[in-house]
Amino acid sequence: MALLSMDTPHEIEQLQIDLLRRMPPWRKMALVGEMNRTVRTMALAGLRQRYPHDGPAMIRRRFADLVLGVELAARAYGPLPEDA
Repeated sequence: MALLSMDTPHEIEQLQIDLLRRMPPWRKMALVGEMNRTVRTMALAGLRQRYPHDGPAMIRRRFADLVLGVELAARAYGPLPEDA
């Protein structure tokens, strides 16, 4: 099997794959949920850092741009204000 990660030794990667294969589906879904929450938290933190003067509503609107794409977010929530 080809290496999936260049910075992980092959033996460790194989162990990770074996553990994932033996993991029950409910636990895999829980891990996916945790990863999604982590990515969302990191994206929101990045937006707050880039736009420190934006309020929570504007940060959520910018997050919609990231998740949905600019065009769909504008159709769903309206365009970003001109001064944003």
